[in-house]
Amino acid sequence: MVADHRFDYVVLGSGIAGLTFALNVAEKGSVAVITKKNRAESNTNYAQGGIACVTSTEDTFDLHVRDTLEAGAGLCREDVVRGIVEEGPERIKELIDLGMSFSERENGGHQELDLGKEGGHSKRRILHAKDITGREIEGALLTALALHPNIEMFENHAAIDLITRRKLGFTTDNRCLGVYVLDVKSGKVETFASQHVLLATGGCGKVYLYTTNPSIATGDGVAMAYRAGVPVANMEFIQFHPTCLFHPKARSFLISEAVRGEGGILRNSEGKPFMDGVHPLASLAPRDIVARAIDAELKRTGAECVYLDITHKSREFLENRFPAIYSKCLECGIDMALEPIPVVPAAHYQCGGVVTSPEGRTELPGLWAMGEVACTGLHGANRLASNSLLEALVVAHRAAEAVKKEKAPKKQKDIPPWQSGSAQDADELVVIYHNWREIRQLMWDYVGIVRTTKRLQRAASRLRSLGVEVQEYYWNYKMTCDLIELRNLVLVAELIVDSALSRHESRGLHFTLDYPETDTSSPPGDTLLKPE
Repeated sequence: MVADHRFDYVVLGSGIAGLTFALNVAEKGSVAVITKKNRAESNTNYAQGGIACVTSTEDTFDLHVRDTLEAGAGLCREDVVRGIVEEGPERIKELIDLGMSFSERENGGHQELDLGKEGGHSKRRILHAKDITGREIEGALLTALALHPNIEMFENHAAIDLITRRKLGFTTDNRCLGVYVLDVKSGKVETFASQHVLLATGGCGKVYLYTTNPSIATGDGVAMAYRAGVPVANMEFIQFHPTCLFHPKARSFLISEAVRGEGGILRNSEGKPFMDGVHPLASLAPRDIVARAIDAELKRTGAECVYLDITHKSREFLENRFPAIYSKCLECGIDMALEPIPVVPAAHYQCGGVVTSPEGRTELPGLWAMGEVACTGLHGANRLASNSLLEALVVAHRAAEAVKKEKAPKKQKDIPPWQSGSAQDADELVVIYHNWREIRQLMWDYVGIVRTTKRLQRAASRLRSLGVEVQEYYWNYKMTCDLIELRNLVLVAELIVDSALSRHESRGLHFTLDYPETDTSSPPGDTLLKPE
């Protein structure tokens, strides 16, 4: 059976990692970029802070490496950290050459990069475009991509599962051969054949009730890779951003860490700063520490939120430095020049993921992964702010260079079409929506910032039952995007809980009351989950 589509490279996801890879390999062959929504809808597009990179004479690679290792709480791979940090400036230059413009400021009569500072960083090293960095990067990449004749974009297409030789019944030389994809508008499942498939699907923030992530962040890449037999690691390390706007009109709006980098102070409901006695960096402490401190403060006081106060800065400064945040707050009736911003922690970033080499190669030949979906060893147990876009740029470039040098494997002639069998149209959509809400509430209540073994065990038990229900629904009804996402969400939730249960210590983003100390009796190790 001839596939519906055949490309040299298939990219799942349209964020900074996927688009960078696509642009780099397009000179060698045809590229399909597949995205669930419109081409600009990605976690990259919502990134406010910027890209961490050494560009100042006051900064050094050693300092950036040290800050990353300290934030990662002993689980970063130092060789990976150093490689990505040192390669950063060259990749930033390429991004600028594509048309990306970073904010500048005047210094002594000349213009220089306006470098921001965020939690855990010892120097100003965050390149940004005011507070809409991700949107500007996405725009520059999409403009370049639209001009390339070898790249075809498939919007409103949702990947269902990877196609492998083993799944087709071959017992030797397993390899990724492509992917089954739902055309959301037509309802047809199409076959995309390719010898190189790239997962750049982002994270899994929507597995939690409160998140800064867009609705597309349902852990699709992790789930698909795991079902295809690829190991995942360190899924217990979910980073909760300390400051998500607390307002009914903007439940997923992030208040960038750069606000604290410019002097913003966290205050409790009584107006008192509470971070001074928690960490030497006070409100600029690493994210895991700040998120736990806010969680403790909310539980201690019974308040619904805490407050981020930057009223000591002028209105002119705030409007210029944080135009998107300033505008959103005003829209919600909050004048951040005159009053503190109400904030709460929310699920933000997945530090673990599909296990890859430093150039994005997975254990399954033909399958690559990069960006938030991947676990390269850079982030360890806690991501240093703004290192994610840097990692995506560097690894995407490395993967493109590696894949272009590979000898083209023999193409698989026969890939069977998707089989719907006797599946019916879903007549009880309420089941999908109920299970979706239950998973997210359960994860928020039982697998949040502070955990216990008993709560994790309860979550594991209920998720196993939900997994069975969802799988039965999956086989009995025709494919929809909601069903695809629900199936992925429940699997990723199980992986997070299983990983958390297996780590008998508190480290980085994983904090459990049953094992409140970090285990120093042996070298720290990754939590590795391998499919049976």
